[in-house]
This record gives sequence, C-alpha cells and structure tokens, in this order.
Amino acid sequence: MTEQAGLRARKKERTRDAIADAAISLFLARGFDEVSVSDIAATAEVSKPTLFRYFATKEDLVLHRFADHNGEAARVVRDRPPDTAPLTALHRHFRDGLDRFEPVTGLNDHPEVLAFHRLVFGTPSLAGRLTQYQLDDEDALAAALGEGVAARLQAAQVIAVHRVLARANWQKIAGGRTARDVHPEAVADADRAFGQLRHGIGGA
Repeated sequence: MTEQAGLRARKKERTRDAIADAAISLFLARGFDEVSVSDIAATAEVSKPTLFRYFATKEDLVLHRFADHNGEAARVVRDRPPDTAPLTALHRHFRDGLDRFEPVTGLNDHPEVLAFHRLVFGTPSLAGRLTQYQLDDEDALAAALGEGVAARLQAAQVIAVHRVLARANWQKIAGGRTARDVHPEAVADADRAFGQLRHGIGGA
C-alpha cells in the first residue's frame, strides 16, 4: 500500500468512526426512533449520501460494533490447531473473552457498554437487525464446520449458546452487579453450555 493510499484509508476510517460516534451519542441521549439520519449527518458534519456510503442502514450505525465480530466463530474453527476439536476451540475462545471482559460476551460493566446494550436490546428494529447478523454468523460457522444438516445444526446451537450466555451476563450486570462479581458464574455457565453441546442436554 502506498503512503497516499494509507492516508486515504485512515481518513475513511476516521470519518466512519466520527459518524458512528455521533449517531450513538444521539441515540443514547434521545432514543433510536427519535433521531433521524439527517440529525446524525448534521452532527457528524457530513452529507446524507456520505453517511450511507459508510452505513447502509440506520441500524448499522449502532450494530457495526457487533459487525466487527462477524464471522469470528468461523475464524476460530478454521484457525484452530490440528489436534483441537471445533467445540473445544470455540469454548476456549468464549472463555478467553470472558476473562478479558469483552463487551460481546455481555460481561462488561462500563456505563457506556451497559447503555449501548440497553439501547440494542430495548429497540425492536435493532434487535431484529442483530438477529440477521447472528444468522450470517451461523451460515459462516456451518461452512467452516463442514457440509450438510449436521454442520448447520451444530452451528445454530453454538450461535444460540453465545447469544443466551451474553444476554444472561448482561442482565445480571444491568441488575446492579459488577462484571467481576458475575465472572465466576459466567464461566460456569459457559462450561455447562458447551458441555451440553458436546454430550447432549440429557447427558450433561
């Protein structure tokens, strides 16, 4: 990449971040449905066409943070060591995320993260769009696991486990507990959930 191309890429990234930051600040202050795309463009000092070059929908202005993790489960499976089973690699990856208090695991008590999750889960159009992101993840993971119905079923179960665990962690923290306090339970829940995936609910 030439120096000029690198400068253009960094400028585009700064513009994208500025638009998203402006949007989320407005959404948190006024509510998702009360903010228009024109409001966001004006606050970010860009035109509406420029905004839509970076974000295809109003929902994507919020959910791009989840989009950064799109295909992550599939990458974990593809990049795992040869002697490691897919579920083992996925389990370890989720556990590592809990240990780092990654927002995507729901185990993060930073006020901005809590407000962000409250916005997403409390806005039907955002929750619906997030479901589409998760379906895309499921498709990618199924392709990484193999072919046929068995791979698709396993992928659907893994993505469902991620969703349920993250939501449970967030709800505990939203109820007033700290991430460090919830961490042991979150780890135990993850171990139990992935154990059920390996052995079946009846044999867990």
